[in-house]
Amino acid sequence: MDITYRLKPGELNDDFFKILKETFTGKAIAVTVEEIKDETEYLLSTEANRGHLSKALEDVKNGSRVHAMTIGEMEAMIT
Repeated sequence: MDITYRLKPGELNDDFFKILKETFTGKAIAVTVEEIKDETEYLLSTEANRGHLSKALEDVKNGSRVHAMTIGEMEAMIT
């Protein structure tokens, strides 16, 4: 079983570790800690991304390259 917990360091408390121990009782586990990047910061991290996002926002504001769809049309696209 794989579970991903996303939390802030201040949320690491005795309750969290109790839940972790109960969830994986009798099993060996690996704990990996990685910093979660802010999605907005990531999307704006390169000049190319900033340009694409800026252009997309302008398109929406101007109503260009915008296509309204019904729920039925969207459902038809995924089936």
